[in-house]
Amino acid sequence: MSRVVVTRAVPESAVELLREVAEVEVCDQDRPLAPEELREAVNGADGVVAMLHDRIDAELVEAAGEQLRVVANVAVGYDNIDVPAVSERGVTVTNTPGVLTDATADLAFGLLLSVTRRLGEGERLLRSRTPWTFRLDFMLGTGLQGKTLGVVGLGGIGQAVARRARAFGMHIAYTGRRRAAQEVEAELDARYLPMEELLRTADVISLHCPLTEQTHHLVDDGALAAMKPTAIVVNTSRGPVVDEKALARALREGRIGGAALDVFENEPEVDPGLLELDNVAMAPHLGSATTETRTAMAELAARNVAAVLTGEPPLTPVTA
Repeated sequence: MSRVVVTRAVPESAVELLREVAEVEVCDQDRPLAPEELREAVNGADGVVAMLHDRIDAELVEAAGEQLRVVANVAVGYDNIDVPAVSERGVTVTNTPGVLTDATADLAFGLLLSVTRRLGEGERLLRSRTPWTFRLDFMLGTGLQGKTLGVVGLGGIGQAVARRARAFGMHIAYTGRRRAAQEVEAELDARYLPMEELLRTADVISLHCPLTEQTHHLVDDGALAAMKPTAIVVNTSRGPVVDEKALARALREGRIGGAALDVFENEPEVDPGLLELDNVAMAPHLGSATTETRTAMAELAARNVAAVLTGEPPLTPVTA
């Protein structure tokens, strides 16, 4: 019988799906495995269910052995996987698109509201028992109505964020490697802009692009200098899309208005400069963190593994 290794605990419903086609081994360490631990764990596996912190490369595939047939990433992003190196060894790579779209969009907008309306700052004030009274100029934030949301990457999650922004009365602009379909532009009343113009004109820059060589530090000193001094940066994609130190400097010096971050450049570490600032709303990579969504992600990964091991095409393959 086939053997499947799950590198970290997943919902039991996903494990049961895997047990229908294979013997299942779930690594019991409640932490990311070190590279040598991961290589040892997958030795002899026919399938691997991996987390976004697991580095999957040629060395890992070789450690697993020639019988390895599929690696299912429990994430929509797959920057942790060397897809060309893994694929050329005959191993199928899959991810979990679609099922986390709404949860991530909700979180992105929640963080945006938190920073624009100073919700985290207000909660910290109350918890510190700092005296306060209502007055008209107390802890003023900024509204979103009539402002422009600039979406970098108008894929599924970017579109979902844009829909939420429309409900708040925002205008939509976007940029990306290619224009969206005409029907998407029409639904969102979205304008396509070059990156430079988007940075210069948007009130909120929301990042929804994959992490690649081209998008690493996409938001750097130059990009931040091009933004409005009141602009808000929202990142729920991958941490290294933003130069974290450059962002901290821009926020500290008042060159942009704020940031809303769910992902960080060196997770789980956060640049100390960001932690000191009140104009930053942060969450510990909670974009997909609802019970329903995380379960759906794990079950989709399990179904991908089951499909490949039983000779069926994967549901959501990643191609090199």
